[in-house]
Amino acid sequence: MLFVMVVQVISFVIFRTYARIIRFSTFNDVLRLFLSCLLTFVVVIGLNQLSVVFFDYGLIYRLSILFYSVTSFIILFIFRLSVKLFYDIIINKSKKNMSKVVIYGTQSMGISIAQMLMSSTEQQYKVVGFLNDETNATNKYILGLPVFSTTDKDIMLDNLKKNHVESIIVSPLKIKELDRYNAFDIFIENNIHILVLPNISKMEDIVSKVDVEKNLRNIQIEDLLYRDSIDIDITPVKEMINNKVVLVTGAAGSIGSEIVNQVLKLSPQLLIMLDNAETPMHNLRLKINEQYKDVKCQYVIADVRMKEHVKCVFEEYHPEIVFHAAAYKHVPLMEENPSECIIANVLGTKNLADLSVVNNVKSFIMVSTDKAVNPTNVMGCSKRIAEIYVQSLFKKLIIDNNKVTRFITTRFGNVLGSNGSVIPLFKEQIAKGGPITVTHPDIIRYFMSIPEACKLVLEAATLGHGGEIFIFDMGQPVKIKDLALKMIHLAGLEEGKDINIQYTGLRPGEKLYEELLNVKEKVKKTPNEKIMIADVQEYCYDQVLPIYEEIINTAFNNDNYNVVRLMKQLVPEYKSQNSIYESIDKEMNR
Repeated sequence: MLFVMVVQVISFVIFRTYARIIRFSTFNDVLRLFLSCLLTFVVVIGLNQLSVVFFDYGLIYRLSILFYSVTSFIILFIFRLSVKLFYDIIINKSKKNMSKVVIYGTQSMGISIAQMLMSSTEQQYKVVGFLNDETNATNKYILGLPVFSTTDKDIMLDNLKKNHVESIIVSPLKIKELDRYNAFDIFIENNIHILVLPNISKMEDIVSKVDVEKNLRNIQIEDLLYRDSIDIDITPVKEMINNKVVLVTGAAGSIGSEIVNQVLKLSPQLLIMLDNAETPMHNLRLKINEQYKDVKCQYVIADVRMKEHVKCVFEEYHPEIVFHAAAYKHVPLMEENPSECIIANVLGTKNLADLSVVNNVKSFIMVSTDKAVNPTNVMGCSKRIAEIYVQSLFKKLIIDNNKVTRFITTRFGNVLGSNGSVIPLFKEQIAKGGPITVTHPDIIRYFMSIPEACKLVLEAATLGHGGEIFIFDMGQPVKIKDLALKMIHLAGLEEGKDINIQYTGLRPGEKLYEELLNVKEKVKKTPNEKIMIADVQEYCYDQVLPIYEEIINTAFNNDNYNVVRLMKQLVPEYKSQNSIYESIDKEMNR
């Protein structure tokens, strides 16, 4: 027996069965036990046979060896199973007052989340089942827990109510498969909380986090609107940025700061950040100094409207690539201040474009907006005029056989979390108890995350040869009223009872819906299905330049009415809506 025990201990060491935590035992641990007992059996039988050959007698009866191996495996298995069951009973007793949850997703990651929650004493949640989208999921069990099918919504809700389910934990793999904006409506409307695990995309990430609960959080409206990360071909983007001098205007703004963040990861020789907002620039500097200590950066407080100041930046640092994100963007404010809008958005763009040509900049990428399409407001039209300028300038450079700067324009809609966007406003209004203000019950908008938009801007910069206006796939438009209702439900409130929605009427210049293309425009495909090229009307630089100079001079005289009149002459599709400048349209149509 001493001989057998020594062999058994050695086999335990080889398979490290002693190193497994019993309460977390899995099939893999049972397999290790079986293999250790099998190894003991094989070694003892082998040594016993050698003893017979050399000494004419065996160390132990063969039947005894078999009996020992089978018995030891059964005892070890029963011991571990008993400890695990006893532990689970204690845990379940302690979880009587805990929140009951189901796991949405029955793949490996969803099962791992359930195992982590079921095996820890410190969790707030008790797992009572799984949700699966397959029709035949009913009457099946995982980890001893029932699987509920989501195909029949009424039966599913009935099952959830019977089990007193308060929350649903969505597996990270499952959330990628769903149309997030609509998939969770039934849960939100029935006051069932939705919990997600952010930033976890691999099975190993779950396994390494024993305390899953610390990573769980309530789903936010941004999660519902946010689409899965898009893939871009990083190689040409890196080749374009690597070891180059890059200038980003509007660097402290929502879009500009994300462009800065993504450019910093691509090892530029020098990154120049230009903005006229002191405090946001200071905050950006602190963040960059903490995260990117190895990249050479220059922070410039300047205004793109002041050409001489910007000229000094070009002459001192010699940028090779310019990302132009500086602009006024708030529609109602610009409707009240057309002259300032022209000076910032048109003159600012003209200054940068002209200086880029003079200083042999290789690529000039301008950030535009969907509001430039069939504009109904001053801001949108100012961006369309800026688009026309850079496109016509590039066309002239080609004709003159000049050393060409590539001028590229990118157009997209609203971005999540940008300064002054609707979501932060709604959150603030909900926190105050309402009302939530929506301009019109039928108003719709496209939404895209800031990182997603900026990735597409960078890739568009590599796809363009010059003169293109790139538009992005913005997904499905969202009704702002529905967005408000979802945010109310996510906050655990009821519209009309806890908080009201108040319709304030369309603001000056505001559209019911945004467009990414003019009705006369067509699109061309690119290698990235998320990016298209708008086939827009082209203008002759020599013909439009006098109009630009007139508009800018009129703006400097703060003659708002005539500024708008000139804008409409240059962009005939610009028709004011809900604005004092509608009278100009009537005059021009006579």
